Amino acid sequence: MATVQLSDIINVTVFQDLPAVNGPEKTAFFEAGVVTRNSLLDSIANQPGRVAELPFWKDLDGSSEVNYSTDNPANIAVPEKVTQGEQIARKAFVNKGWSASDLASELVMGAKSMEHIRARTDAYFMRQWQRRLIATCNGLFADNVAANSSDMVIDVAVESTGAQTATTRFNRDSFTDAVYTMGDAADSLRAIAVHSAVMKQMVKNDDIVYIPDSMGQLSIPTYMGLRVIVDDGLPVVAGSTSGFKYTSVIFGEGAFGYGVGSPMVPVEIEREAAQGNGGGIETLWVRNTWLLHPFGFQQTGTPAGNSFTLTELAAATSWARVIERKNVPIAFLRTN
Repeated sequence: MATVQLSDIINVTVFQDLPAVNGPEKTAFFEAGVVTRNSLLDSIANQPGRVAELPFWKDLDGSSEVNYSTDNPANIAVPEKVTQGEQIARKAFVNKGWSASDLASELVMGAKSMEHIRARTDAYFMRQWQRRLIATCNGLFADNVAANSSDMVIDVAVESTGAQTATTRFNRDSFTDAVYTMGDAADSLRAIAVHSAVMKQMVKNDDIVYIPDSMGQLSIPTYMGLRVIVDDGLPVVAGSTSGFKYTSVIFGEGAFGYGVGSPMVPVEIEREAAQGNGGGIETLWVRNTWLLHPFGFQQTGTPAGNSFTLTELAAATSWARVIERKNVPIAFLRTN
């Protein structure tokens, strides 16, 4: 009896050249402009090494008063200088494999198509990519509380369910306070990511406005002009007695930069004839190299492996802000 295997239905070259069905560029984070892919980060992601250095020019000191001209040659003006800062980013080298046994292929009816496999692997990596973005946000939140006096955070949540009120749940006043942690740069914000429990409260408040997408086919939820991204991967913290506290993240345009590297062997099929007690096992391996970095921060410390894990990304010790608060296009709001 002939058995259809992964190697029979997947042409590796064709597989890796197919456009992504559910890649990061298909997410609401990309569509809202929160994450921006650019050729510079692609180039850095393709260079050797684990760490990328992203230098930037610091802004001119706006608090320094102007000079006032005179006709006295003895009055000599002293020029100021502009300095560079550096954002340190670390690449993520990620992979995943899926195995299929010869015997299982013989017992099932029909074989999975290459397109279906591609769609599922893309969806998997898209979810993992979003989990890395959210874990990074958790780390930025923790770092800001620990190192910058919570100047990016508004926290109105209480510990117990009985103490919750309209002012501790998501509300417009608290949202406005969070937005204006950015001062006069608040108008650069573009999207807000919330847990579904918070989205439910926003709907109850009758604050969600649905607008059609560019194709006029889908309705996009918005709040105060910002696109709403609903993701239950956002942090939920249990109160010390009862209830829960939810963290919402407000993003400006280009809050994250994104680059894609090229693994040496992006897609590979491995066959182990002896496995399954000689029945044979085939494994599809897919590999990605990502450079996903929040603007205005550098990664600190050293991961246990070559890449930061989700747990490591969420730690305060993995991040340090290197530019002034108002120039960082991210704000946090914690509510019940």
